[in-house]
Amino acid sequence: MRRDYLYLQDILDACAMIRVFLEGIDASAFLVSDLHKAAILQKLTVIEEAAARLSPAFREAHPQVEWQDIIAFRNIAVHAYFAVQWEIVWATAADDVPELQSQVLDILRAEKLESRDR
Repeated sequence: MRRDYLYLQDILDACAMIRVFLEGIDASAFLVSDLHKAAILQKLTVIEEAAARLSPAFREAHPQVEWQDIIAFRNIAVHAYFAVQWEIVWATAADDVPELQSQVLDILRAEKLESRDR
């Protein structure tokens, strides 16, 4: 579980940074800001890479998280960069990241593992 715990921490750190990056901007501001798009996509890639490295047993034990969707998004972002649909990145960052952050914190509480404050 220790290895999985570290990947969960990576996910939480990236979620926290995405939420900071989104402070004070809306979808239209995001869509015209190369800085925000690059920063958020990079943190989403971190989340997706960490999710892919979680043990299969861990992912199976926590089906409430859409692990396969997270991993699939990474493959699109990394391998089809020029085809990235920024509206989907925005929706993922604005809507899905807070939910993922909450789910991971719930998992850590259920597993009785410590996490840094988020």
